[in-house]
Amino acid sequence: MFRLGWFSTGRDKAARDLLRIVWERIKEGFIPGQIAYVFLSRRPGEDPESDLFFNLCQDLSFKVFYLSAKEFEPEWRKQDRSKWRHLYHEEVYRLLAAEEVDLIVLAGYMWVVSADLCQRLPMINLHPALPGGPQGTWQEVIWQLLEQEAEETGVMMHLVTPELDRGPAVTFGRFSLRGPKFDPLWETFRAKKRRLGLEGIKQKEGEKEPLFALIRQEGVKRELPLIVYTLKAFAEGEVSLKDRELVDSTGKVLAGPYDLTGRIEQHVRTGEW
Repeated sequence: MFRLGWFSTGRDKAARDLLRIVWERIKEGFIPGQIAYVFLSRRPGEDPESDLFFNLCQDLSFKVFYLSAKEFEPEWRKQDRSKWRHLYHEEVYRLLAAEEVDLIVLAGYMWVVSADLCQRLPMINLHPALPGGPQGTWQEVIWQLLEQEAEETGVMMHLVTPELDRGPAVTFGRFSLRGPKFDPLWETFRAKKRRLGLEGIKQKEGEKEPLFALIRQEGVKRELPLIVYTLKAFAEGEVSLKDRELVDSTGKVLAGPYDLTGRIEQHVRTGEW
C-alpha cells in the first residue's frame, strides 16, 4: 500500500479543499494508497483557519502531528533563520521518524524545509511553471512570462532539495498562451507595454491586468489535477523515486520529468477523473 505524508500550514480553504479532494480520490480507489499522516506547522488554537484544517483531519480520521513554527525558538528565527530552520525541522523529524512513507507532499506548507530534512525524506512540491521555466512566486513567474512574451507555460511537481524551488521536476503539464482567449489580450498588453513599460503596468494594474489574470486562472485550473495524477502515477508504480532519481515501472531512470499534460487537459475539459 502506497503511503503518503502530507505537510501543510492549513492557512486557508484551498489547503483544506486539496486535502479533501485527494482523500476522496483515495477513498474511491482512483489513487491506490493512503494518507499515513498529516503534519501541520501550527498548533490547535493558533489560528481559526488552521483550526478548521484540524477539524477536517479529525473528520477524515487522519493521524495528525503538529509543531508551531511561529512559536518555536522565536529568538533564533529572528537572529539566524538558517539555524532556526535546521532546529525546527530536526524536531519535526523526531516527531515523524517512526512513520514510514513512500512520498511526502508539501501542500500549502509555508516554511522552507531544512536541507537535512529534504534529504532524509522524499518530498515533492508544486511550482507554477514548466521545468526549466521561471523561478519564484506565482506572481513573479507570470510577470516573467509576460516580459518574455512566452508562448506556453505549465505547472510542475518537483523534488524538494536544499536549493529553494530548484529541485528536479518529477511531473508536469503544459498549456499554450496563444489562441482565441489569449491573442486579443496579448495585443492589448503589448500596446500598454509600449506606453507604460512593464513596471508601469505592474504599478497601475498589478494582478488585475487581464492577461496576467487569465494566465493565473488557467494555471490554477491545472494545479489540482497535476497533484492528483502525480500521486496516482506514484501510487500505481508508474513512476517512483530511486536514490532521488525518477524511474519508470521497470526501474529505468527517466531522461526527464513525466509528462501528464494529456491527463490534465482531459480533466480540464471534462471535469472527470
